[in-house]
Amino acid sequence: MNKNTRVLVQGITGREGSFHTRLMKTYGTKIVAGTSPGKGGTQVDGIPVYDTVEEAVKEHEIDASIIFVPASNAAEAMIEAADSNVKLIVTITEHIPVVEALKAVRYARSRGSTVIGPNCPGLIVPDETMIGIMPSRAFRKGKVGIISRSGTLTYEVAEVLKDMGQSIVVGIGGDPIIGSSMLDMAKEMDADPRTDTIVIIGEIGGTMEERLASAIARGDIKKKVVAYMAGMTAPKEKRMGHAGAVVYMGMGTFQSKVEAFKKADVKIAKTPYEIPELVGP
Repeated sequence: MNKNTRVLVQGITGREGSFHTRLMKTYGTKIVAGTSPGKGGTQVDGIPVYDTVEEAVKEHEIDASIIFVPASNAAEAMIEAADSNVKLIVTITEHIPVVEALKAVRYARSRGSTVIGPNCPGLIVPDETMIGIMPSRAFRKGKVGIISRSGTLTYEVAEVLKDMGQSIVVGIGGDPIIGSSMLDMAKEMDADPRTDTIVIIGEIGGTMEERLASAIARGDIKKKVVAYMAGMTAPKEKRMGHAGAVVYMGMGTFQSKVEAFKKADVKIAKTPYEIPELVGP
């Protein structure tokens, strides 16, 4: 992602799609087209609208798509983007049925597409491009990469790191089925020359953080990693917040994640406000 990334907005004429299209365009994102079945030939803020992704890619070079399609049709929108060889698919939509999300994510991967989300705030490269719904005022160009399962915690941590700045910030989503894991994104940032330090914002539920910690311990991630874990006071065996934040049979607990990061020699912040000190100068 950079200032030259060409973006398609699926669901551009809807309330959320049109609203965030204007914000992304104002930020500097290069939005070249949008889709909305039955509204082909119209425009949103000067951006041409097509009935299908297939029609849009015939007329424009497209690197990424962002999906604001309602949950009932969002999985089909992901498949449609993958069929047209869109290589980055950012799915903002939440409440997509789990089986449909699984099928769409698996299909997109088989076509060589990278999926961020569902139920995510998207991505931002500060001062260059934003493909998502993030509050741009919280971000400033720098060398710290952020990977988060939470939307609002992403913005809060970005705000406390504002003086240092961020290279790229990714909200991967809080659903049980998502297209890209923390480890996937950490590998990307580890190879990204713009990033010096990686900040992980985790939460209870699942084993994503533990898998990342194991990779760090093996030496698969070379750059400095700092972590913050949400959910310290969460009751055991209770689903909280995100659909993916479920602890079961001792797996995915706050303690198991903290212990995994400690074994990998990752510094852990007790609150978001400790992160800048752990990141260091």
